[in-house]
Amino acid sequence: MTLPPPFTRSIAAVLFVLLAQTAAHAERVKDIASVAGVRANQLVGYGIVVGLAGTGDGNSGLTLQSMQAMVSRFGLVTDVSGLNAKNAAAVMITAELPAFTKVGQTLDITVSTMGGANSLRGGTLLMSPLLGADGETYAIAQGNLVVGGLGVQGADQSSLVVNVPTVGRIPRGASVERMVPSAFLETPHLVLNLHRGDFTTASNTAEAINSIFGPDVAVPLDANSIRVRAPVDPSQRVSFMSLMENVEVQQAEPPARVIINSRTGTIVIGGNVRVTPAAVTHGTMTVSVNEDFNVDQGQTVVTNGDQTVVAPNDPVITPDTDIQAEEETATAFVFDPGVSLSSLVNAINAVGATASDLVAILEALREAGALRAELIII
Repeated sequence: MTLPPPFTRSIAAVLFVLLAQTAAHAERVKDIASVAGVRANQLVGYGIVVGLAGTGDGNSGLTLQSMQAMVSRFGLVTDVSGLNAKNAAAVMITAELPAFTKVGQTLDITVSTMGGANSLRGGTLLMSPLLGADGETYAIAQGNLVVGGLGVQGADQSSLVVNVPTVGRIPRGASVERMVPSAFLETPHLVLNLHRGDFTTASNTAEAINSIFGPDVAVPLDANSIRVRAPVDPSQRVSFMSLMENVEVQQAEPPARVIINSRTGTIVIGGNVRVTPAAVTHGTMTVSVNEDFNVDQGQTVVTNGDQTVVAPNDPVITPDTDIQAEEETATAFVFDPGVSLSSLVNAINAVGATASDLVAILEALREAGALRAELIII
């Protein structure tokens, strides 16, 4: 089978066009988009780590039941009271199954404690199934853990922890037992999903692909997706994708936004932010309150006939508060029409505004309609 008419150009001709593209401010398709359905899948499992040097879960009921269930698989009958999980730990196992992974290939896995274990150093994970979101088993995990952390505890309950000893990894620790079905070789069209949706970028992507592979090969569906006609022969799809993902696309300029992190005070102002004519007055008032106390010795006067006796009593405490207010001279500055990002930042920095002052100024400009940008507070 051969390529349909839009794909009749030779690979050499397509490569020539790719090399001739200008790289100024352009991004490859593979860096800005992904193919629908071609993605990784998350796997999770539960297991037991054994061989710990006394840093396990101890008498945790969950770990003891898991150990009892494990030994029962080998025909052994034992009671929970006869087990000790001092050298064992119940763990959760996570892994990522990449697209197109075949049966027999291996995955890296991460093992994390879920009980009272202090460290997984020196432990061995026993055979554990890894399940997908559909509840099916896709891989089997087992092996010796690599732990980068260290935890030490003394008899007086003093301890020293370096990094995280309760999380470990097993390189190539899981063997894939089931493939994830993919329609990559069957569907007549491939859909590219942009990492950041934008109508202009979607249109530019379709035009860039059509300029190389022929008209009407790529059609933008919306701001996020571009439908691409795939080769009829499945054996040619890998070569086609290899060429298409290296097509360079002129990305659209990002929208004008100001991002404010209210917790850390971090402010990011996009390069397309503009300010219409506006005048801003910035000033601060400092109020200081000094609280002091005056202590006087209390006295009790007793008169008995002709005699007067003065006896000491409890001290008398009188508060003495000093309040002072200082207000700096307000500083005013004016934004001319179409002020750019650099001018905006320079003007605000010139008056010594702090992060909180800058947030207040930007919010006031937005309320006045002078800030030509979307203000996002995270």
